[in-house]
Amino acid sequence: MSLLRCLSRPVFAGARRQISTTAATRSDALFVHRDTPYNNTKIAFEFSPENLKKAQQVIARYPPQYKKAAVIPLLDLGQRQNKGWTSISVMDYIAKLLEMTPMRVYEVATFYTMFNREPIGQHFVQVCTTTPCMLRGSTEILDTVCSHLGGIHAGQTTKDGKFTVIEVECQGACSNAPMLVVGDDFYEDLTPETTKKIIDSFARGEVPKPGPQSGRQTSENSAGLTALTSKPYGPGEFCQPDFQ
Repeated sequence: MSLLRCLSRPVFAGARRQISTTAATRSDALFVHRDTPYNNTKIAFEFSPENLKKAQQVIARYPPQYKKAAVIPLLDLGQRQNKGWTSISVMDYIAKLLEMTPMRVYEVATFYTMFNREPIGQHFVQVCTTTPCMLRGSTEILDTVCSHLGGIHAGQTTKDGKFTVIEVECQGACSNAPMLVVGDDFYEDLTPETTKKIIDSFARGEVPKPGPQSGRQTSENSAGLTALTSKPYGPGEFCQPDFQ
């Protein structure tokens, strides 16, 4: 049978092959902008004098014809000034500053998950649940955070606007799992008890000390020092026995 005849044959609804039975989930909120009272092009945005100076310093790192390479650090700077999220006005302003078409900026902001397309709480809590953390109890940590904040779920913000909680992929602190990030700070070696203390400190307006919450300093073995327990040999000492 020729290709033309195959293409011309009618397709009957009853013969349609079901590729998947999973219900489709709409994700256009991540990629499609729709004006809202808090996110529309009529809400003006521009860098503060201090941030504009920082932006110009970033742009100066690149040749003039490649200044669009500064789009990611400038989006981050804009998001920080805009209380933790990237609005349509932030993206349009950066597009104008870098002489880029707005669509190119939208593409970057919707691709990278560190750019929040919706407003977030004062404290942005990101709980890692990737395999190393999961194997050491990250599910319990996530449940503890959500329950301690009044029973919210991952992806939600508390009613007082103080906390937003999300579940994230690897944050790169696998040796100190389980862990979470609040703002730019890592809190590691967590237990449900230390997790509650961290949340309570932020709720009181305090910033708890970041890093391991177990007593160790960085990523040293939790069982104590097991290597390099004696003075290391100096240059050339490893071959001395061969010459004795």
